[in-house]
Amino acid sequence: MKRSRSLVLALVTALAATIGAAWVALPAFAAGATANFVKTSDWGSGWEGKYTITNGGATAISAWTVTFDLPAGTTVGSYWDALLTTSGQRYTFTNRSWNGGIAPGASVSFGFLATGSGSPTNCQLNGAPCGGGPTPTTPPRTTPPPTTPPPTTPPPTTPPPTTPPPTTAPPTDGLPKHLLTGYWHNFDNPAVELRLRDVPAEYDLVAVAFAEATGTPGAVTFAVDPGLSASLGGYTDADFTADVRTLHSRGKKVILSVGGETGRVAVNSAASATAFADTTYALIQRYGFDGVDIDLENGLNPTYMAQALRALRAKVGTGLIIAMAPQTIDMQSPAGGYFKLALDIRDILTVVNTQFYNSGAMLGCDQNAAYGQGTVNFIVALACIQLEAGLRPDQVGLGLPAGPGAAGGGVVAPSVVNAALDCLAKGTNCGSFRPPRTYPGIRGAMTWSVNWDVSNGNGFARTVKPHLSTLP
Repeated sequence: MKRSRSLVLALVTALAATIGAAWVALPAFAAGATANFVKTSDWGSGWEGKYTITNGGATAISAWTVTFDLPAGTTVGSYWDALLTTSGQRYTFTNRSWNGGIAPGASVSFGFLATGSGSPTNCQLNGAPCGGGPTPTTPPRTTPPPTTPPPTTPPPTTPPPTTPPPTTAPPTDGLPKHLLTGYWHNFDNPAVELRLRDVPAEYDLVAVAFAEATGTPGAVTFAVDPGLSASLGGYTDADFTADVRTLHSRGKKVILSVGGETGRVAVNSAASATAFADTTYALIQRYGFDGVDIDLENGLNPTYMAQALRALRAKVGTGLIIAMAPQTIDMQSPAGGYFKLALDIRDILTVVNTQFYNSGAMLGCDQNAAYGQGTVNFIVALACIQLEAGLRPDQVGLGLPAGPGAAGGGVVAPSVVNAALDCLAKGTNCGSFRPPRTYPGIRGAMTWSVNWDVSNGNGFARTVKPHLSTLP
């Protein structure tokens, strides 16, 4: 694609020099903002779509609107990273508060689930054609194809089963029945910087963010961030390792989180699975981590990641903690890669702390309505999908932001988290949505992040942690 576009630009430039300056405007138009569409999966009766908006111009974009038509009988259900309005079969998506600005050369994306066939047509970006012309009815891929086959069955459209979900006793992992998990920043940002030993006592499980990719596929590395060290007046790897031992002495567990929003760790082959297991094990040995957290927000291959995690557990033993922090869209259907991974390793999985934020509206386990983020209904209805699809209650946690600054959307008062826990565990304090049964073993809550919680006065930990002891 790059070579073809360069050839076109070269021909246009030559023509402009020969027959007049009027042709010079064409390259500038082609280099402007574009909105490219791709179907990321298709199960026959529905599909998942993604638009990527790229600023190919020389000045920043402050806001964007993408409008398109869908065929009669095709409708949009869940969507994320955008706001939606409709008029008949005309759908208009606009930016959220956190992703409207696009610098030159940068891009943002939003996605949605559709029921029906066909693809978007007559696409416009900020009133101009998306990509310089009508969106093709069979849009080209703009990202590599998935490494695993798309789902062959649609997401669930029937009521949840009437038989109880699994209630097998959880593995012995040295953690409380109901636990509070928090992420600790190994980087500088506007939140308060903390030494690991200064994590508040309310947190049972601390996820260190983040391990990073190396030049070897699947391999990861970790060291104290130089910027963080400078902000703390000097904080070394030896200091960090001593702090891990300090938290252990307090009865806490510390795990290494892999990924994050900008993480590029990829485990897509048997060789990369081995590299992941070997390098993660080396870091566990060096720093004293109790396990690993999978937080790959840019996709994963469930087959090879499962292979990597089983190899790691074989090295570490049954005490290995394996946590996951998928985005809400990743846990909408058991056919999705993240969900499939969780189900495939549920015999060794500790907890899945889904990020119930930065999500937009999503379908719940009733599949009857799209619930807006930032509500008890949203948290309970989406957690219900996991609980009814095969994960044990002790493997399901609720991930929420720790107040202002921690996320672009879905920030809730800690009391809302407590109400969602009550609804799931006891059937009390529910909103209009009520799950088909109660789940007394629900594992607890997670927050992004410890640092943001401290910045906001520790309100999340001090409200949610005591409440966990009131659950069955």
